Formats: sequence, C-alpha cells, structure tokens
Amino acid sequence: MLLMLLTGAASGFFFYWHQSVDLDNGPMGYMFLCAVLFFWSLRKAETSGYLHQHTINKFETQKTIKTMKKLIITSILAATTLCVFAQKPSPALLNPTNHTLIMVDYQSQMAFATGNITIESLRSNAALVAGASKIFNIPTVVTTVAAKSFSGPVFPEITEFFPQATSGFLDRTTMNSWEDANVYKAVTGKGKKTIVLGGLWTSVCIVGPALSAINEGYNVYFITDACGDVSKEAHEQAVTRMVQAGAHPITAMQYLLELQRDWARSETYKSTTDLVKKYGGAYGIGIQYGQEMIKH
Repeated sequence: MLLMLLTGAASGFFFYWHQSVDLDNGPMGYMFLCAVLFFWSLRKAETSGYLHQHTINKFETQKTIKTMKKLIITSILAATTLCVFAQKPSPALLNPTNHTLIMVDYQSQMAFATGNITIESLRSNAALVAGASKIFNIPTVVTTVAAKSFSGPVFPEITEFFPQATSGFLDRTTMNSWEDANVYKAVTGKGKKTIVLGGLWTSVCIVGPALSAINEGYNVYFITDACGDVSKEAHEQAVTRMVQAGAHPITAMQYLLELQRDWARSETYKSTTDLVKKYGGAYGIGIQYGQEMIKH
C-alpha cells in the first residue's frame, strides 16, 4: 500500500511539473524525479514510525525498508536503461536542423488543372508544410514559375507564413528548379545534405529536382499529399519513379509531427497545435475538442 502511495505521489507531481517545464531529457528527468520522491517519502515513513506501526517488530521494519529500497533501485535502473536507448532517434528522421525545404510552384494556374487531390486538401496540406517550416525555423526556398506571365500568384496559405514582399520568392523559366541558377545556389548554399520537396506538378516540377538532387548525393524527401498533378495516375507514376530512385515519401502531417516529435517541447507546442486546429482537418477538430473538454 505504501509503495502504491509513493508511486502515485511521484506520478502526480511529475504530471504537474511536466505541464510547466520543457523536459529536454524526457524520461530521464522523470525517473530522476521519481527516485528523489521515493526515497524522500520512504525516509519520512521510516522516521515517523509509520513502517514500525505496520510491521511485527523492528527487525521486520528494517527488512521491509531494505526490500523496498532494492525494488525501487532495480526498477529505476531498468527504466533508466530503457530510456537511454529510447533517447537515440534514427538519423533518418527529419528534425529542424538537418534539412532544407523547397516549396515549388504553389500558384493559381498550376492548381487549376490538379486532378489527383482536391484543391481544398492541397491548400490545407501546403499550409501545414509552410506553417511547420516557419514554426521550426526550417531553411526554406519558395520558388515560382512565370509568376507574372502565366502561373499567377502564390497560394495565400503560403504567403500567410512567407509574405511575398519580404520572402524573396525565386521566379524561374525552367520546369526543373534544380536547373535554375538562383534556386540551385539558394538550396546548396544552405549547407544541408537533405532536402524536402512539395509543390506542383509532381511529375515535372518535383521529379526534376528530386532526381537531380539524388544524383548529386542529396537525401531527398517529398510530401506526397502536398504535391499535385493533372491526374491521379500522373501523380502516382511520379511517386513511383522518385521512390525507385531513392527518395522518401512522407505526408504533410507526418512532416509537422516529425519536427515536433515531443509534446513536452513547450516552445513550439502551442504553435503546432494551433496550426493543426486550423489546417489539420479531423485531427485538428479532435485537438480542439480535447482541449475544450479538459476545461470542464
């Protein structure tokens, strides 16, 4: 019974602390806190006579204390060992410092003919990607094609996070942005060997830079549901081609959550959940619902 009370006290205190402190060390911090609380509570119980009152004699009291200490130490060491292994994420995961994002041709004319995804979904997914890049300060290149003569303005969901007047969109004439000197210089100048692509159209303006970057030794990811093409078949064949070449397909929500990864990261928690509530569809509504229910 006492051990249960000690465990409950430690867990309850940790829950409160977890809400107000950014635990960069995650489970390790939790286990350290539990250890401190366990031994403090055990010492209190020992000095107050609580254990002696609930055991037959002094020998039994000391035996109980030693047994509890051994159990606590063993449990904490085992859990800490597991935590150490859990804290080493795969280098294949994206994080805010290991890649450059390239957003390609999110423009009106390019969207008109998109047939593999609804425009509403495409715009929302593009917003998730643009918002994620802004929240996590991702090195980002926004490029357009023939903006004034053909393709038109950039989606408002992009300019919400990257205002055109201050973001320096790179306009091109080439379909493959990798062949544009300004875009190439902007991307390679970031110094990141991993790039993430999203844009229109998948089979032309995404395949081009994806294959070109892979050929130069870059690790390439592309956001499938933030890419559009003239038909479902055109999009799927482009996806297949890039995967066969070694590129990695991900989704917009996956991209955002892979960057956040830990809800204890309080500095980006609110911005991330606000972005999801606005553009995350059913998942966003679920977050809004959960936060509202907690208030009651």
